[in-house]
Amino acid sequence: MQLHVLGSAAGGGFPQWNCNCVNCDAMRKGSLNARARTQSSIAISEDGEQWVLCNASPDIRAQLASFEPMQPGRNVRDTGIGTILLMDSQVDHTTGLLSLREGCPLDVWCTPQVHEDLSTGFPLFPMLKHWNGGLIWHEMPCTEARSFTIPCAPSLKLTAIPLLSNAPPYSPRRDNPHPGDNVGLFIEDTRSGETVLYAPGLGQPDDNIRAWLERADTLLVDGTVWHDDEMLRREVGTKTGQEMGHLAQSGKGGMIELLDSLPAKRKILIHINNTNPILDEDSPERAVLDRHGIEVAWDGMHLDLSGAS
Repeated sequence: MQLHVLGSAAGGGFPQWNCNCVNCDAMRKGSLNARARTQSSIAISEDGEQWVLCNASPDIRAQLASFEPMQPGRNVRDTGIGTILLMDSQVDHTTGLLSLREGCPLDVWCTPQVHEDLSTGFPLFPMLKHWNGGLIWHEMPCTEARSFTIPCAPSLKLTAIPLLSNAPPYSPRRDNPHPGDNVGLFIEDTRSGETVLYAPGLGQPDDNIRAWLERADTLLVDGTVWHDDEMLRREVGTKTGQEMGHLAQSGKGGMIELLDSLPAKRKILIHINNTNPILDEDSPERAVLDRHGIEVAWDGMHLDLSGAS
């Protein structure tokens, strides 16, 4: 199994176009030891040719152009995208579908709740019907008892795990989350036995998701904010990490404490907000992560998960 990080930032990317927080301002001035990042998305493949796109960010065009296997060139019009999986219905994980309209029809797997949000409050499914039939919905089972496979990667066994995280503002379930609004994806390569858990929107880790976290060899999990009240501290917002559906890294019960308790070989943070001090590779917060053996995803990070030591 191969896993490629197309985008590693939270909504807005880094630096965010309208933000002059300490991080964004220093990045533009060239005084920050950091990497620019696009909005969160990964791609997985069993053969390096057909890729499963996990979330379609607004930056999808640049992300595809930066990763040659996504444009294999077998025909005049071609793509390496075999199918698309959506973890939620958030703008920063779905708007890229609009940029893929020339490639319709596209197979899209998501839960019924995500399909409802993207058919009503943010009606991408109805809109894209005008392009060669649009998006072909496949229901993603959202129960640990039902794994599934997809035709372009049959050796990858997939399980969608419900996460306790908030629905987007246009959802009728906003501030009243239901199972299926947001999922993590457990991926098992049935050939090598290697396992990955991808959960960019992990808000409140319950016993259910913890059991899956303990099973994974590689973790790519929510790295949005360092402090729960980070948006207030940086004077760029009024909501806490928990209110946005994200678990902060620091503090009692935070992501660092959670990851320290897990046996995974690699622990990687993804979906990093532009305000997070870990973007600065020279920051004390980044040094804390290094001491705990926690990595920070970057655009272009590539993992060959063959199971070899």
